[in-house]
Amino acid sequence: MASVGTIVWLSSELMFFAGLFAMYSTLRSVVPEQWVSGPEKLNVPFSTANTLVLVVSSVWCQLGVWKAEQFQPGRTGSLLQFRLWGMREWYTLTYVFGAIFVSGQVFEYASLVKEGLKINTDAYGSVFYLTTGFHGIHVTGGLIAFLLIIGRSFATRRFGHAEATGAVVTSYYWHFVDVVWIALFATIYLLQ
Repeated sequence: MASVGTIVWLSSELMFFAGLFAMYSTLRSVVPEQWVSGPEKLNVPFSTANTLVLVVSSVWCQLGVWKAEQFQPGRTGSLLQFRLWGMREWYTLTYVFGAIFVSGQVFEYASLVKEGLKINTDAYGSVFYLTTGFHGIHVTGGLIAFLLIIGRSFATRRFGHAEATGAVVTSYYWHFVDVVWIALFATIYLLQ
């Protein structure tokens, strides 16, 4: 039931982001002149690297899922033996990469504000900050979920089906925000 509930909830989240994409497309078609100067301020190479960080975090997340499905919460060898890592280690690495991604977004926002692109500058600034900002909030929610799953794995006496299910549905959410970011990145940064 947790998996089904998560998928239904993610469907509603998909509709939320579809609304943001619709807003972006509508404003771009109504005031195309604002899409001349706004995208010039974007640092596409930096954002590409930041996107790769998020994509790689999904790989780490999936490795953690496989360990959770094997009911292996923690590593069974040394820290340098990656093959023996458990869900905790992979989810911690996922958390670190997700935090780097959010920090990269904050850095990008600070740079854009210095260059004069603010949320109240024009329609482009508004839609840029709203779409990427809501995504950043969702990534932050995922980071909190990882902390809860990692903490739960330490708190439980026996890592069983319920704990594995929690880890798996958290991965659904993480992969969802990853795919949404890829679509946002392609729309905002590449389709200029």
